[in-house]
Amino acid sequence: MLIVGAGAAGMAAAITAARRGVKVTLLEQNEKPGKKILVSGNGRCNIANRRPDPSRFHCGEPEFLSKALKGYDAGRIESFLGSLGLELVEETEGKLFPMGRQAHSVVELLTRECQRLGVELVTDCQVHAIRKEEKGFLVESSQGAFHRQRLLLASGSPAAPQLGGSNAGMLFAQSLGHRLIPPRPALVALESEETWPAKASGVKVEARVRLYASGNAVTEREGDLLFTDYGVSGLAILDLSREASLRMAEWEPCELRIDLFPRQSKERLTKLLQKRIDPQRNLPIDLWLEGILHRKLVPILLERSGVRSRSEGDLGRKQIGQLVYPMKNLSLSLSQSRDFRYAEVATGGIDVAEVNPQTMESRIVPGLHFAGEILDVDGDRGGFNFHWAWTSGIRAGMAMVSS
Repeated sequence: MLIVGAGAAGMAAAITAARRGVKVTLLEQNEKPGKKILVSGNGRCNIANRRPDPSRFHCGEPEFLSKALKGYDAGRIESFLGSLGLELVEETEGKLFPMGRQAHSVVELLTRECQRLGVELVTDCQVHAIRKEEKGFLVESSQGAFHRQRLLLASGSPAAPQLGGSNAGMLFAQSLGHRLIPPRPALVALESEETWPAKASGVKVEARVRLYASGNAVTEREGDLLFTDYGVSGLAILDLSREASLRMAEWEPCELRIDLFPRQSKERLTKLLQKRIDPQRNLPIDLWLEGILHRKLVPILLERSGVRSRSEGDLGRKQIGQLVYPMKNLSLSLSQSRDFRYAEVATGGIDVAEVNPQTMESRIVPGLHFAGEILDVDGDRGGFNFHWAWTSGIRAGMAMVSS
């Protein structure tokens, strides 16, 4: 069998099939396998999640996800990774990491198992064309032509092109008759044409962020938020970026409303500000606000509030109310998501309605299988995309042996 793409899904499939006695050839465009694995989790590799509920994954066919994930819980994935010699530890939110917290070790153990099993790994291999023939597939590449009865496309998505991400595999599948749902950046920072975030560039806050599309509240997330020269980033932004990216791709106007004090209700925050007023101290208004806000945010909040008071002693109920509103509802219009270079994953891909969820085999082209990001499946932040890679790769590897 032939596999295109030596990432997590491709190597999981290769190992699964080779352990069952099948001769496997694995093609990889980069000079080494697993390049995207190496940068995951800032090099620590959030490799799976303890609670891979279908609700943490996204695709156009929820029933496909339920069937594909059935029987592939965290224990199943932990067993597979343990068979490579990799021990896992659990951190917050069910995130599973290698005990050594090194993505490099994950790649080394996967590669070593491929070598032990006799998997033929062909690197620096650019695939130029794929054709369906009477007795299988012809794959033309920079390293020669390969003829195989069964083919697995695990070539990923356009996310992180600097690491080899591309839509080439998706286009090959499309040429073989599959429907392609256009990919969009996800788990990505968001851009704005407003200039004020640049004035607060580098400031990180804990915030609650709500996304509005066409004036309607769509979703909200809570966590850290980082102001940047181009807009906003941080975990809260990554978590809602999928929805924002898809909606902006459809030209819907999108806006964020940022609550800078998510632990304080409007009433409690109002009382806090009123309590802080000391006419005898009579601090300048900007310095007074620095007692609760980062100094870079102070002029932004003052401008948004319209408060013209020069010192804390000048503040009355009306001015306090004017200050509280932008503290709890700091608005930012969005222009676009950052491009694929900055995205951890991509939405879209091969329409899963055309794929068997148990075998990952095409319903259109017999002998053609898919695994990983090439499919229209993407997960939330927290190890879910890796869980999908292992699950789909193992399923495809098993099916390609038994069929």
